[in-house]
Amino acid sequence: MTTTTSTATAQPVVDPFAPFQLGPITLRNRFIRAGANEGMSMDGAPSKALVKHHRDMAAGGVALTTVAYGAVSEVGRTLQNQIWIRPDIVPDLQALAQAVHDEGGRISFQLTHGGSFVTSCKVDGATMSASSGVNKAGMLRGNYWQRAMNEADMDRVAGEFVTAAKLCRDAGFDAVEIHMGHGYLLNQFISPLSNRRKDAYGGNAENRARFPAEVLRRVKQAVGQDMAVLAKINVADGVPRGATVEEAIVTARALQAAGADMLVLSGGRNIESGWFMFGSNFNMEEMGKVLKGSGWLTPMMLKVSQLGAPKVVFKEMYFLEYSRQIRAAVDVPLGYLGGVKSMDNVHTALADGFDAVVLARALIHEPALVNRFQSGELSRSGCSNCNGCVPYIYHPAGTWCIERPANDLALNQVRAAD
Repeated sequence: MTTTTSTATAQPVVDPFAPFQLGPITLRNRFIRAGANEGMSMDGAPSKALVKHHRDMAAGGVALTTVAYGAVSEVGRTLQNQIWIRPDIVPDLQALAQAVHDEGGRISFQLTHGGSFVTSCKVDGATMSASSGVNKAGMLRGNYWQRAMNEADMDRVAGEFVTAAKLCRDAGFDAVEIHMGHGYLLNQFISPLSNRRKDAYGGNAENRARFPAEVLRRVKQAVGQDMAVLAKINVADGVPRGATVEEAIVTARALQAAGADMLVLSGGRNIESGWFMFGSNFNMEEMGKVLKGSGWLTPMMLKVSQLGAPKVVFKEMYFLEYSRQIRAAVDVPLGYLGGVKSMDNVHTALADGFDAVVLARALIHEPALVNRFQSGELSRSGCSNCNGCVPYIYHPAGTWCIERPANDLALNQVRAAD
């Protein structure tokens, strides 16, 4: 850890702009662009819009930019045109990685599998999950049922994560982040909201973390000499009967033992507690604009999903108290995520022992934020946390800040390597 000493307080102070060692790679500073769906893909491959998006992040000073939701198999997608990692898109992945490297940044791909959380694709047969039963997340596309994975399924899916990580490595990526939060497949094992198993993969928090930890262990074993291997986990699910911060500590310890280079601390689930994830409510007005003309069913279901959601007013550093408890319990490097808006927030996170700060909305609002922080031009993000950018993952041009000019639609209609 790079530190300087403040003569005023005689306490170690971490310089957020100094280089940082993350597993086998060196980052130029401690700012990470969070994996958050961009909606920038074509034919299940990166588009030129995605290349521009992440090039802009690197040019703006971000040390590690995370490409969101790379499904490890075709059936692992949750959205129709989502990227799924396979050999024939390696040239597109190479174009994406090279663009970031040309700007002096590092690049990570967030690897995941939707399991039963498949909202825009029809899956043949029942979707996979930790447990069997009705699949409420799949109702919109006729995925009415889910089945409990057996050990052969787990072995196959773990192998798909390994294969996807190897393809990313071969394409020049510097890291992978295994998504274990927000209600996707690996979180369906971790969370008691989804996991009702009675075997060695269910019951207590240690058992529920067993399969996700095994996935990470196998990925680390396969690519860990060359790439940093991160995992995104929930600090809590944020709703009754969901995973608690005490259970998140159990998960964090299991992932530390499995060899994680860093854990990114998020929270909440897409269906049950999206408001907890974002620290504020969805922007239903913008969602209505984006989905206008998509028929009546999807907007109706989205409205239904908000029934019972509490009114949540955004506050900075909204996961801090949860994250501090995890920081006190584990030694693995941690990335603080959740409501970082200012350099004061950055210094608070680093002083509390977090190793990096992880941002999405503030960087969508201003891709050059890190450079502007470093120069002193800005000390606070201008992002209003209106969540207006979130619905635009469903827009043909991909997500953008609604307070900024719209994306160039044409860039999202051409594959990265074309």
